[in-house]
Formats: sequence, C-alpha cells, structure tokens
Amino acid sequence: MAKYRGPVCRLCRREGEKLFLKGSRCMTEKCAIERRSYPPGQHGQARPRISDYSTQLREKQKLRRIYGLQERQFRGVFERAERRAGVTGEALLRLLECRLDNVVYRLGFGASRREARQLVGHGHMTVNGRKNNIPGAQVRAGDVVAVRERSRTLVSIQSALESVEGRGIPEWLELDKAGFKGTVRALPTKDQITLPVNEQMVVELYSR
Repeated sequence: MAKYRGPVCRLCRREGEKLFLKGSRCMTEKCAIERRSYPPGQHGQARPRISDYSTQLREKQKLRRIYGLQERQFRGVFERAERRAGVTGEALLRLLECRLDNVVYRLGFGASRREARQLVGHGHMTVNGRKNNIPGAQVRAGDVVAVRERSRTLVSIQSALESVEGRGIPEWLELDKAGFKGTVRALPTKDQITLPVNEQMVVELYSR
C-alpha cells in the first residue's frame, strides 16, 4: 500500500487550513499556512473551479489526511460506519476518534497523530495492561491506555506531555499525567469531536 512520505505541510496548504499534522509547529508562526495560505504547486494561486463533487472530495481528503489514512483504509472505516445503526457520518467520526493511535495523540503522549501511530507501532503502548501495537485498534469505554514502563523516559513522550495542556484533553478522555496513562470515560459524541470537516459531504461523496 502506498504511503505518503512528503512534507505534511503541503497537505495543510492543499486543504486551505491547519490540519495539525506537525505537532507544536502548527501552533507557531512557522506554520506553512501562516506563511503561504494558497495551495502548493505552479497553479496554486489560480482561481479554482468549484463544483459539488470537488467540495465533497476536499472534505473527504481533509478528513482522511487529519487521521493519516490511505484511501483503502479510509474506505474500510466508512463501510464499517455504514453498517452501524444511526447516522453514518457520526458513526464514521466516532470510529476514527476511537482508533488507538488517535487516542494516544488526544491524551498527549504524541505531539501529532503520526508520532502517536509510531509509538503504537513500535510497541510503546498498552491497553488494559496488555501491549497493543495495532494503530487502528478500536478502544472502548472503560479502557485504560498507558505508556509501557520502559518507554516512559522517551524524550518525545515527555515533551509531548509537557505541551498537552495547551492543546487540551477531550471530555471523553481522562489523563493521569503522573501515571503515564489515560482512561476512556465514554465513547465520544458528535458535539465532542471538533474537526473542521463536514462529514455529511463525505457520506454524500461515497453514496454517489
């Protein structure tokens, strides 16, 4: 499966807003959006042609890039959301938010989702006391996500935890900073997922 290895700041510029893909840098004036808010490339400053399809596509790409998923992975998550009872768009957001790598990021153990995914993949995290190295694993209410004892001295984790207060912890999670662990208090509701994305347009795109 193809993997994007280029500069992530180009992705933010392409979508025209901050996707917070580069951790604390996104909070400073060094952020690429602050310097050049137009799309990258030779024709970046040209006036784009806007259609319903292009608007829906941009919303889908934005959501996919925020969580760092490839198209096949994202489509798989959408198909699972379709099979859930209730509103498909809300189910999609909930499935994305409850990914283990996202929870690790939300709790502040990683400065970005990419860094959090690496922490999970390299075996630095546990769920309910058992090592879990699957970034896409779904957490449930009551689960305890923690940093393994031997990994707590990692500079990247300690640095991320120091800056987490500026970012804030979602209401559906609870962080025990001293214990290097967090608890999933409940599954997130639509109101608790604050993203610059219209998920209904993503549903409409895949329903074409």
